[in-house]
Amino acid sequence: MTTEQKPNPLASSAPTISARLADFRHAATTPLALAGIVGVLALSVYSLFSWLQWRSFAIRSWDLGIFTQLAKDYSKLQPPIVSIKGDGYNLLGDHFHPLLVLLAPIYRLFPSAYTLLVAQNLLLAISVVVICHFAIKRLGPITGACLGAAYALSWGLQSAIDSQFHEVAFAVPLLALSLVALLEERWRSAWIWASLLVFIKEDLGLTVFVIGLVMAWRARTTAGLWLSAWGVTWFVLATKVILPAMNPGDQWAYQSQLNISGLLSNPASLFQADKVTTVILLAVITAGLCLFSPLTLIVLPTLAWRFLSDLPVYWGQEWQYSAVLMPVVFAAAIDALCRRKVLNSARLRLLLGTSILLASVVLTSQYAFGKLSDTDKFFPLTTAESSHNALAAVPDGVTVETDISLMSYLVDRTEVYWIGNSNNPAPQYVLIDISARPGTAPTAVATEAAKRFPGATYITVFADARYQVAQKR
Repeated sequence: MTTEQKPNPLASSAPTISARLADFRHAATTPLALAGIVGVLALSVYSLFSWLQWRSFAIRSWDLGIFTQLAKDYSKLQPPIVSIKGDGYNLLGDHFHPLLVLLAPIYRLFPSAYTLLVAQNLLLAISVVVICHFAIKRLGPITGACLGAAYALSWGLQSAIDSQFHEVAFAVPLLALSLVALLEERWRSAWIWASLLVFIKEDLGLTVFVIGLVMAWRARTTAGLWLSAWGVTWFVLATKVILPAMNPGDQWAYQSQLNISGLLSNPASLFQADKVTTVILLAVITAGLCLFSPLTLIVLPTLAWRFLSDLPVYWGQEWQYSAVLMPVVFAAAIDALCRRKVLNSARLRLLLGTSILLASVVLTSQYAFGKLSDTDKFFPLTTAESSHNALAAVPDGVTVETDISLMSYLVDRTEVYWIGNSNNPAPQYVLIDISARPGTAPTAVATEAAKRFPGATYITVFADARYQVAQKR
């Protein structure tokens, strides 16, 4: 007589568990998953840097305050009247960036200037995923991940994060999406993503013009020419019609900075040291590969308006101006690696990929993220208590005139005016950083405010070695 054997539950479930583990391992090693990992790591570094800036009150300029006032107004379904730029100043008359209305729901949920830093970091991290995913699909997991990580650490993105929020944060992922779609010959997607760039900043219309020409050359269709026409049309509309109509001076505010006559009279100015260094570094971060792809032509409009300007701040590698160049040169480098037969060797591609990553890591010590090596030195908390005390002296809902020191910490709960404007109304409070003026009398800010606004009287309500706060009686 035989006994009936009962099934072993562990034995029957073992293949299922193994299969699930295999599926998980496979999913975790797909190009999108690997690119996502690189993107998350990039976002972590970006977020750490922004948080250290924020908590140490390391404000780089007035721009974060300006764009916070814009987001604040948009969240209330109001036009962006930005008092930091001037009393009653409509920011749509400064640069043409209607796409920034997308900040409204985010700011509505999280009303803080810090929200804009988080938003920028997310936008740049999305571009990392896009570039890295494309590189992995075309060049393999290791080489592709190296290129994605190199892009994430590129000096242009570092400088943008260091200088805090600017409208070009929206342009970076759109450029990445457009260029990747172009290289994958998804012409409609490339057209759509590129077409949105004209609503981020007026000069990007010229960038769209060049993208259209490259598309027309590669696709052999008229779609690229239509894209070029779209870009030029919006550039002309923005600079000749929309911005002058919105601007208090009835003109495009930045037209005077394009000094073409100066270049014609002195062509050697094109070879100024900072300009040459910027161009060289664009090639260095891609090991020169970007020079072997026509996509690199897309950097020309941005470099042109920067180098034609008399303002040295536009020429170098600091601030946000080079952020839009990063997806261009890296997409061009990937294009060169894929298309050039001489680079078909997997070993050579791997060598170049690791070399590009190494170049980005080495350059990091010279740019923003190099500060992460010594956070106590570059993000000190020595003034944090003083900053908190000065902010506490200003109640919610009042008008405040201030410098850039604590501007971004006031915009969420007060109406802020920049002290450098001549048409400010008499504010209820004045908050000034006097640390660069040793020996300043405790009543100095109140006295100066009374002189700027005849007929108004101010008294000191807070004073220490760092800040003074005066209140209007």
